[in-house]
Amino acid sequence: MAENFYEGLFILDANRYSRNPTEVSGKIPSLIEGQGGELLVSRLWEERRLAYPIKGQRKGTYWLTYFKIEGSKLTELSQLSERSDTILRHLFLKVDPRIVDTLVAHASAEGAAKPAEAASSASAPAKSDEAKPATASPAESEAVTPSEGEPAATE
Repeated sequence: MAENFYEGLFILDANRYSRNPTEVSGKIPSLIEGQGGELLVSRLWEERRLAYPIKGQRKGTYWLTYFKIEGSKLTELSQLSERSDTILRHLFLKVDPRIVDTLVAHASAEGAAKPAEAASSASAPAKSDEAKPATASPAESEAVTPSEGEPAATE
């Protein structure tokens, strides 16, 4: 069977992750590689308060992965994720092979840039975005609306 590329998003138990991040985050690559998959990128996304409790937890640590695996093994990977005590929820999305390199590069660069962003944002004051007035494009400014008695032109 053909191997496909997937994006995997895992919500991990935030309490367990804060106590031992390497052990908890290390379970994800071992699950994927244990099913014969190839891990392309695996990184921390963020920690958030959950909209509703999942398995009694109010906070979750989001972990983003990109991997390559046979489609038939994805069901087994999903079942193992459901049985894991550290993974609260998971989601797998099939990724178009034409954009895999771009997604992996972006995820890799974003993971490396987060510590640098935090340091630079702490030292530099926040910039306020000024609201820019909306301007009509040249095509919109030339458009003429029909009068009450005229029928609208269709293209």
